[in-house]
Amino acid sequence: MNTFLSMLPGSLMVAAPIIICALGGLLSERSGITNIALEGIMTVGAFVSAALLFYLEKVPGFGSGLGCWVAVLAGAFGGMLFSTLLAIAAIRYKSDQTIAGAALNMLSVALCIYISQILFGHQRTDTFTTGITRIKKVPLLGDIPIIGPLLFQGINPTIYVAVVLVVIVWFVVFKTRFGLRLRSCGENPQASASLGVKVEKIRTIAVLASGFLGGMAGALMVLTTDTQFTASSIHGMGFISLAALIFGKWQPFGALGAGIFFGFAQQLGVYANMIPLLNQLPSEFFHAIPYVITIIALVLFSSKAVGPRAAGQIYDPGQR
Repeated sequence: MNTFLSMLPGSLMVAAPIIICALGGLLSERSGITNIALEGIMTVGAFVSAALLFYLEKVPGFGSGLGCWVAVLAGAFGGMLFSTLLAIAAIRYKSDQTIAGAALNMLSVALCIYISQILFGHQRTDTFTTGITRIKKVPLLGDIPIIGPLLFQGINPTIYVAVVLVVIVWFVVFKTRFGLRLRSCGENPQASASLGVKVEKIRTIAVLASGFLGGMAGALMVLTTDTQFTASSIHGMGFISLAALIFGKWQPFGALGAGIFFGFAQQLGVYANMIPLLNQLPSEFFHAIPYVITIIALVLFSSKAVGPRAAGQIYDPGQR
């Protein structure tokens, strides 16, 4: 039990960017665009935020928490800007979405390393010193018996951001006119177009929103778990976010639960040496645990998960 309680803060910290990135994938896929580029978008967001925070720390007034959140916002816009390449390729020029996303994933690492070489003289950013730190105690909520010490003491604030975004995305997708049009574009774009819905416009907005959330996720990832950006800062978290999206059945609250599950899977690799039986295994096995659990979860549950019917399909306005 003590091991579980020790894992909780770190698990929620890791879960937050997974959840946020999965929400970005949800918006894109609900519109009909399969966003394989989430890994690359997170990479760009992480680089932009880490590089900017290094410079902001030298500016009076930005060396504390304010600089971190400005860097997070910049990372989100960096991810959104990078996602325009996917929108242009998949929507404007009707390229294969999977191939375009895979190409952007490869481009992102090369691009960030190249710019790092120009700005910092090596293939990573220089280190920043602040980062996003845990909240010692949330006023009032931290005093609630049992729940308070678990969820409102020593917790990184990024998980609260993730939960708020889950509620916002759920409301937008399922309770607004835009959300209805978004979902219709992902199910039957030709029928939506016949009713006056501008499918390409809706899909472009969804991809840009996906890039914004993916960039934010990358920024939160590097600012909570590292002190600089490197080529391995994201290390597959974008793909795990895609797994969380599928595991959560393309639902915002499903992505929340799946993200927390995968966050625990990540931390299990850190705490495995404290668990009986697991501590007898070689250390290399601990690093593989999160990815093994991800594969097992997808094999067991993804067969029952049905995504948007038109996701990944090229939209041709001439077809009816």
